Amino acid sequence: MYVMHIALGGCIAQPPIRYGLTQDTGGHIAYVLGAATAQACLSGMSRVDILTRLFNDPALGPDHAVPVQQIGPKLRILRLKGPSPAYLTKEALEAELPALSDAFLDLLSLLPRKPDILHCHFADAAELGLAARARFGIPVLYTPHSLAVDKLDCMSAPGCDARLDRERRAIAGADAIIASSRDEAERQIPAYDPDSSGRVWRINPGIALPPSAGHARAAGMLRDGLDRPELPFLLAIARPVGKKNLSGLMRAYLSSPALRDAANLVILAGQDGAEPEQRALRGELARMAGAAPGKVLLPPRHDAALVPQFYRLAAAQGGVFVNPALHEPFGLTLIEAARFGLPVVATQNGGPVDILATIGHGLAIDPRSPAAIAKACLHLVRNRGEWDRLSRNALDRHTRYDWGTWAERVCTIARRLTRKSAPLRPMPLPRSVLAFDIDGTLTGCPRSVPAFARWASEAPRRRQHVVIATGRSLPEARRILADWSLPEPAVIIASVGSEIWRANRRGSLAPCRDYAAWIGQDWQPDAIRGLLARLPVAWQPRHDQRRWKISLTGTEAEASQIRQALDDAGLPARVIPSHGRFIDILPRRAGKAGALAFEAGRLGLTLADCVAAGDSGNDACMLAAAGRAIIVGNAWAELRLCDRPGLYRAARAHAAGVIEGLAHFGLADADPAQAVPAE
Repeated sequence: MYVMHIALGGCIAQPPIRYGLTQDTGGHIAYVLGAATAQACLSGMSRVDILTRLFNDPALGPDHAVPVQQIGPKLRILRLKGPSPAYLTKEALEAELPALSDAFLDLLSLLPRKPDILHCHFADAAELGLAARARFGIPVLYTPHSLAVDKLDCMSAPGCDARLDRERRAIAGADAIIASSRDEAERQIPAYDPDSSGRVWRINPGIALPPSAGHARAAGMLRDGLDRPELPFLLAIARPVGKKNLSGLMRAYLSSPALRDAANLVILAGQDGAEPEQRALRGELARMAGAAPGKVLLPPRHDAALVPQFYRLAAAQGGVFVNPALHEPFGLTLIEAARFGLPVVATQNGGPVDILATIGHGLAIDPRSPAAIAKACLHLVRNRGEWDRLSRNALDRHTRYDWGTWAERVCTIARRLTRKSAPLRPMPLPRSVLAFDIDGTLTGCPRSVPAFARWASEAPRRRQHVVIATGRSLPEARRILADWSLPEPAVIIASVGSEIWRANRRGSLAPCRDYAAWIGQDWQPDAIRGLLARLPVAWQPRHDQRRWKISLTGTEAEASQIRQALDDAGLPARVIPSHGRFIDILPRRAGKAGALAFEAGRLGLTLADCVAAGDSGNDACMLAAAGRAIIVGNAWAELRLCDRPGLYRAARAHAAGVIEGLAHFGLADADPAQAVPAE
């Protein structure tokens, strides 16, 4: 396979990356280089190119004027010449997009072999990619990185409407979209195109820090710049631009005498002499630091090799890494800090929430509250037991973010998009529909999952229609299936049965509009939210709120109270408690049972022809309605169903219990070898 990445903004060159060299030289550069390097290491990859823009600016380095730069055996950087020889910011680059697009098409026409996949980073690159697909038929992957929909400063800036339009075209036109965070995948991208979720995959990226032994240079800088260099220190690493909120961190530090007594503050903020906005903000930080002499270190510049030294030294001295950004699209620095066992305090807005949930190595804060920032930092600096727990989590779990895994999953998507479609042949209709919950039902036992995967791969030959029925959103369902190497079926019932998604011939999934219209007939979400606003309820995050699903946290008893309040108000809805802590409110007709009945009816079948397997309260209606049902041995106590003909209670847990139930009904061989028994 031959993959070409397209990234036009910033300074892309052979590592190490000079972060902050310009305002557009940030985390996405590390993403592109890390992704391309990992893909080039795959055995099935013949070539990986990174296409960027050619410019000549001695202050930024000579590499950017070199048309072709080989940086690995199968990896090179190609630079495309546009009308202007100067470096251009992302905003100034807009005027050159038509000329760059024409130049790109000319370049492709001259290549002896054209790329199999174009992976476009940001919407400006997607303009080139979509033009190339129209001319040459090359599939397009798109990674947004940072969307304007959440940037309040953008909304009033000149050119914002044009940027939003480009992002909308990129999302609508891409064959597949690769996202990094749940907020991006489930809230931001659907804000442009609600049907785009069927083309979205959330895949954790990795990190690629330069090798660096010890921390002698960093320690020397602390000795030279601080009065008490042995104290723990707060470490921040970010470009000095307003959205990174470094001045907010400085205000938080200066406002807390206790924090100033307990810790120093070190900010690595790009390079001295950079662009006007960066120079102005660095000047502001330097003036503010004057209020705490000997307590704040603000180096005028730093190289890439110094960054891991500061991470290592901060961890050794019991410090904390801080990301106070107003909104962080992802947050690679939080994973870098985790690699060294360094706990973090991070913004609650954007990707860091997912990283903290995955690694469990820090605290989320409101970045607009200096008091909240200071309180969280002081808590970790003073509480050694908590610091040690978070540090262990960081060291144990940071490998969940890995470029090798990212490369393999993206290549799987690329193979789907480039696969030659077989001629359509009439297929016999299935005799049965088999619906499986994911979490706790299929997942949980690594030894029995492969047996289920083998069984599922043969289901079409047996005229069995396998579907997934999950409480998760579609992107999260896909991610969990990939994490457990489970096959992705042609139909996924998502978001507790409030959505049905079906595959097309290119591997994307499209929402079932007929089902949406059917369940939405008496759905009154605004009235329901108005009622809930008057009740003491706890809301799940914004990305968990869907068009046909309102999600809260709470107990089964609290779900009963909400159900009664809705009944008293005459608002038809289904209230579903699950896993002891979630409450979902759906249209009356929705739910896993309703979705399963709808899917069966589409195939000329009834619920009597369905088999279902589950483990929690949100599976109850499906298990009660299906002709045959399997309750796995690890089921939650909340799943209270009376015994009946066709209901099987498995002794084994997770996928082993599913296979046990399938064997009981004569649908599988009974041998999930050495599976984990139910406790």
